[in-house]
Amino acid sequence: MPADTPASATEAARRYYETGDVDGFYAVVWGGENIHTGIYTHDHESIATASRRTVERLADKSATHLGPKRTVLDLGSGYGGAARYLAGRFGCQVVALNISETQNRRHHETNLECGLADLITVTTGSFQDVPYPDSSFDLVWSQEALCHSGDRPQALAEAARVLKPDGQLIFTDLMAADDAPAEALRPVAARLGIGSFATPGFYHAQAARLGFNHVHFEDLSAHLLTHYLRLAEETARQAEELTEAVSPAYLDKLHDNLPRWIEACRNGRLRWGIYSCHR
Repeated sequence: MPADTPASATEAARRYYETGDVDGFYAVVWGGENIHTGIYTHDHESIATASRRTVERLADKSATHLGPKRTVLDLGSGYGGAARYLAGRFGCQVVALNISETQNRRHHETNLECGLADLITVTTGSFQDVPYPDSSFDLVWSQEALCHSGDRPQALAEAARVLKPDGQLIFTDLMAADDAPAEALRPVAARLGIGSFATPGFYHAQAARLGFNHVHFEDLSAHLLTHYLRLAEETARQAEELTEAVSPAYLDKLHDNLPRWIEACRNGRLRWGIYSCHR
């Protein structure tokens, strides 16, 4: 599909994240900091709190590769919530690579306000062609960014290329279940401007191809339904504020698309979790 070619997928991701509608939705409903799927302790927990917990979980799994002399590459860094958490907690140097200049400007401004700009380098670019030499980073980190790639094998190869021999690749992604019909998920993927999802089987195979001998997947798919129910609840609860932050057309798309995500979660067609890969 056109959206699955590298160039068109990159452009689709840029368009998606550059719009004021997406910016407004993330700010009002998600909290505008960690715009990722959350790990929930109860059904009505704050989306921002649950999303922050996901960042903490990934960091705990990566702690041996984090510290003042360590370097991290955050692929698809969004507004920089994870980068600031890592820099603030561990004192590591973080390169935040992201396609959206709008997000990157806000990211850098927030880093300045937090006193973390000396530890975080915000770079506009694509993870299809990472602008850093081989073996540059102790840790490559990504959260729900690879789903936007039109060439996921190439994106993963780039992550492996810039990783030090003893480094770690850790990421989350929105995935289809291995047995889910692609056509059934096409309307779900449309909200993100992508043609199709990867599967857990795909990521296991790619990790092996790239020489990662130790691959662990923590399946957290059970949190997906809670997450999308919470998004739908908050979209309804904050309807008045959203009408001032996003266009009517975007709001209509949300009301149409979020139930599709909820249905896909209930039908077991989506997967999500944490991949941790070592050589």
